[in-house]
Amino acid sequence: MTAETITTTANGQAAPALEVSGLFAGYGRTTVLRDVSFSVPAGSVTALVGPNGAGKTTLLSTISGLVRPTQGQVRIGGQDVTGMAPYRRTKQGLCHISEGRAVFKRLTVRENLVMQVTRGGERDAVDRAASVFPVLGKRMTQTVGTMSGGEQQMLAMIRAYLCDPTVVLVDEPSMGLAPLMVDVIFEFLEHELVSDRGTAVVLVDQFVGRVLDMAKDAFVMRRGQLAFHGSADELKSSDLFAHYLSEGAIA
Repeated sequence: MTAETITTTANGQAAPALEVSGLFAGYGRTTVLRDVSFSVPAGSVTALVGPNGAGKTTLLSTISGLVRPTQGQVRIGGQDVTGMAPYRRTKQGLCHISEGRAVFKRLTVRENLVMQVTRGGERDAVDRAASVFPVLGKRMTQTVGTMSGGEQQMLAMIRAYLCDPTVVLVDEPSMGLAPLMVDVIFEFLEHELVSDRGTAVVLVDQFVGRVLDMAKDAFVMRRGQLAFHGSADELKSSDLFAHYLSEGAIA
């Protein structure tokens, strides 16, 4: 399934790229998510914001299958993937770029890239990565752990391009990056993925104002529940956003 694939519902309307219904999840006996429901349309950025510990990372991990829900459903393009393993969700069009630059630092850039594609697609993967992030084209034989944090984040991001996903979950992509590199990463998300490929992006990041400028829809999480659901413009003008922003508690 690629970003160009359109699945319809029973009434003939296009299914949301991602749909979460009545989701409960946590760790052991600790419940973190409580009755979380929302949908994400194709071809847009959706902002997920809230104070630290609100459950944002747990929500993304549950959607991608790293955390098993105790109740609720996750659908990708109308397909119920709740019981699927993470790798099967990837085949259904989901890509999860977790916080902390999920790359193999002891391998070269080329080796990291070819691990993301099937046999026979290695050359194309290298070419596509170099076309999107030219600096990676100059680092193909370099060990990833010796590169800058920004270059490592580029490499982590390129997986969302090579896998042709319909939905990309991105957790704190700007963490520890210089401002110019943050611009590069956000430009990639907004234009290469959303505008050019029609991918749905769910984005968690510390630069909330910047994320909301990119986003169409926004959700605010508090204590494992959704405290706000509406347009990004509506959130920016709301008292809720002003309250969190003044305290520096929203991220």
